[in-house]
Amino acid sequence: MKLIDKINQKVKEGKTFFSFEFFPPRTEEGVENLFERLERMVTYAPVFCDITWGAGGSTADVTLDIAARMQNQICVETMMHLTCTNMQIEKLESALKEVKKMGVRNILALRGDPPKGQDKFEAVEGGFSCALDLVKKEHGDYFGICVAGYPEAHPDGIVDDPEQMQKNYWADIAYLKEKVEAGGDLIITQLFYDVERFLQFVKDCRSVGINCPILPGIMPIMTYGGFKRMTGFCKTKVPAELDAALEAIKDNDEAVKNFGIDLGVKMCRQLLDAGTPGVHLYTLNLERSALAILERLGMVDPAKIPRPLPWRHVPAGTSRSVEGVRPVFWSNRPKAYLKRTQDWDSYPSGRWGNSRSPAYGTLSDYQFMRRHTSSDARKEKARAAWGATLSGVEDVQEVFVKYVKGEVTMLPWSEMEGGCAAETAAIKEPLTQLNASGFLTINSQPRINGLPSTDATHGWGGANGYVYGKAYVEFFCSPASWASLRARLDAAPSVSYLATTAAGPTEGNMEADGVNALTWGVFPGKEVIQPTVVCPASFAVWKDEAFELWLSEWANLYEEGSESRAVLQAIHDTWVLVSVVDNDYVAGDLFKTLLA
Repeated sequence: MKLIDKINQKVKEGKTFFSFEFFPPRTEEGVENLFERLERMVTYAPVFCDITWGAGGSTADVTLDIAARMQNQICVETMMHLTCTNMQIEKLESALKEVKKMGVRNILALRGDPPKGQDKFEAVEGGFSCALDLVKKEHGDYFGICVAGYPEAHPDGIVDDPEQMQKNYWADIAYLKEKVEAGGDLIITQLFYDVERFLQFVKDCRSVGINCPILPGIMPIMTYGGFKRMTGFCKTKVPAELDAALEAIKDNDEAVKNFGIDLGVKMCRQLLDAGTPGVHLYTLNLERSALAILERLGMVDPAKIPRPLPWRHVPAGTSRSVEGVRPVFWSNRPKAYLKRTQDWDSYPSGRWGNSRSPAYGTLSDYQFMRRHTSSDARKEKARAAWGATLSGVEDVQEVFVKYVKGEVTMLPWSEMEGGCAAETAAIKEPLTQLNASGFLTINSQPRINGLPSTDATHGWGGANGYVYGKAYVEFFCSPASWASLRARLDAAPSVSYLATTAAGPTEGNMEADGVNALTWGVFPGKEVIQPTVVCPASFAVWKDEAFELWLSEWANLYEEGSESRAVLQAIHDTWVLVSVVDNDYVAGDLFKTLLA
């Protein structure tokens, strides 16, 4: 949805808010590191995140890819910068069509800096002098438009002559008004370190009839050199006392970073106390300083991360924003699930029924699956975690045991590093026993019977509700182990299960078109919400991906013909993937059945 609508709603409710800005990294590994950071930072519910457009369109393709993934995989309302420097109309138009297709509805329209080596901006032949012209002309009212504001005037207009400086400042505000009247509905400012200067800028904007929200751009000081470069480039005024304090500690990196956090807290508190509706944090693709500032302001609480659903919900305004239920199998690989279902015509909003009919995407595009082994650095990291060599199944089993214990933090079946999810702490001991017994777990959850929806570990869906869940575990096991286990599962009256090899078919005690609700929540004034389910139709699709990861993620670490590859290939070819649910969420003991 448009940011202006979200922001106006926040203002109406009297709730302050925050947002983050990121820039496109130059390397593939840098992009993946950024997404790991985004995953963590977005859990704190920023009202939006934006991604910059490289000077002269130098990162255009990367920016487009990141914007699409932010909106649809990270599931945060995304704004994409768009500049005119060195950009033909056709390329700008193509970029807009692409992000529109991906559900991105917000653009920060910028003229852009002069190309490298030039002192003055000049539109290229067939180009625009302001991105706002293109956005409004070609796309009408579809996009929400943000424009840039300069509390100290645009750097090009900052001069030493006070009289001329005043003229340039007011000319800049007049131009800002033109941008707002042309369609800009939100203003974000360039960085500043004089809060009074920003507040005066807002008053001056209001005095000429600029009435849209104006968000302050806050850049925490992280390093002395970076601070000097950025303030020099932007010609930012640095208060004398700030400059003196920073000079005294410039050789102590940790002291500089802590000073930057203290200053950021002080500035934001002054701004919010003065009535500023929210703050926009220039993160420089780092998280410590931005989150520390927000935590000390009381705007985020690491112990109370909001979760509308057990999985991250897509922002409103996109085709899948109505989605309210997913198969549990992709719980640790949500990006893969989003990729495989991105072309569905409709998404299940309440129950998992006819919305299963659209075909899942195939596994022909392995790019989205290659999470940990997409670069040499990640291959080395994965090899260190999973073994430089494997001499047998026992070595593979040891990796899974270490993962459950927290000694290994990555597995092919989880897109995020960091080990098991927090909710599995309650079943850590039986999970460890299960893996030590040769049942290699890739998904699990404990049974939950009426915990408050605000529970720090298991809660979701907001306040005043109660959440429930059936014990569930998914694992690979050898054919011999499966032959022994199956008899116990068939004898357990409260257990549902599905099982298959890589070649299939699926077997189990569920009806072919059955659906088993795995988690649900009860909230005031609402129907029961059931956001995760198990069903045979989805399991049959998931199993292809689950087995393929043995090869594409793990076996690919080793040379062709090696013993290590042979071990993993044998598991892929002969082992069984099993999904088990204990439907007795009140008193059931699933692990007793599995470990008997």
